[in-house]
Amino acid sequence: MLTSLLDNDFYKITMQNAVIKRFPYAQARYAFINRGEHAFPEGFGEVLRVAVDAMAELTLGEDEKRYLEQTCPYLDPTYLDFLAGFRYNPDEVTIVQNGSELSVTMEGLWYRTILWEVPLMALISELWYRLRQVPRDDDATVETRTRDKIEQYQRLGLKIAEFGTRRRFSFDVQDRVVGALRHHGGSAFSGTSNVMLAMRHGVKPIGTHAHEWFMFHGARFGFKMANSLALEHWVDVYRGDLGIALTDTFTSKAFFESFDKKFAKLFDGVRHDSADPIDFASQTIAHYERLGIDPRSKTIIFSDALTPERVERIHTFCKDRIGMAFGIGTNFTNDVGATPMNMVIKMVEARPEGQHWLPVVKLSDVPDKHTGDPEMIALAQRVLALNHRD
Repeated sequence: MLTSLLDNDFYKITMQNAVIKRFPYAQARYAFINRGEHAFPEGFGEVLRVAVDAMAELTLGEDEKRYLEQTCPYLDPTYLDFLAGFRYNPDEVTIVQNGSELSVTMEGLWYRTILWEVPLMALISELWYRLRQVPRDDDATVETRTRDKIEQYQRLGLKIAEFGTRRRFSFDVQDRVVGALRHHGGSAFSGTSNVMLAMRHGVKPIGTHAHEWFMFHGARFGFKMANSLALEHWVDVYRGDLGIALTDTFTSKAFFESFDKKFAKLFDGVRHDSADPIDFASQTIAHYERLGIDPRSKTIIFSDALTPERVERIHTFCKDRIGMAFGIGTNFTNDVGATPMNMVIKMVEARPEGQHWLPVVKLSDVPDKHTGDPEMIALAQRVLALNHRD
């Protein structure tokens, strides 16, 4: 069972605030995608249903509200009062298990349903191991392994954040990992995406926006305008705070075509989330240089399937060329001797105010990771002049 409304990734909080400000009448549908084709044990759906129903009791505590007021001044009092009155509605979640196959969908007003994705994935992941009685390494081994990793990153002079809520082995493992990072990481540990654990361990909550922010804009305004208007609306809400832009919702190629000098100067940097990180770094450096901006004044946040070896390779390439930081998820919170799950929850349809339901799509820099209706994916590729290799 979850114990806090803030046991969620920070970018869900920041996006919820922006959705309330810009699209209060929009509706959304989300779906669980079992990429790993995992077979779920008998009764899994029933146990998950109980955990989801219990989330209706979660509330924002006074101490949690004060923490957000003090730590996140760009979250205005109106939003924090809203969050204090927010309650999960389990009726927005449909769970069906047929044999070993699990279906989970969410539907409702976007500003409400936006908070379901991360805690649902965390519950699915933890219950997957618990109900199958999967053993894990002992606490001392987990903490020592975490210490060794952050000390290696510290020697390289890197900034590392923990991004592992969605596919954690368990809440307890994530709590221990963040504690070890806080204790051993020094200046190398910049914070965690998990708001509850950021508060508990006295570190910064990390995050800005996710793919769904851009995916909705594609449905509402069309694929040509999606990136530009998603960035514009983000700036309208946050006025210079939370200035890292996600690049690969409709491929990085399409993103950089919209990321003109205005946005390149307004945003502190960009986040890499798919495809080869060195290719992406080269592309980003070249883009800033074409715009007459010193890449060393900007930052790339790398967050795709990072391991110590991959981080070191990226550091070697980017050093003295562009700023860099790293968000590491599964390699921190599910490196415990078990095989991590391969699953996501994605927005699949949106209903902007005054419009019909429309499929939404994500065109990853890795074509195998495209998600959404095939006809809509093909349309987006045509509108954005992308070929299948992009």
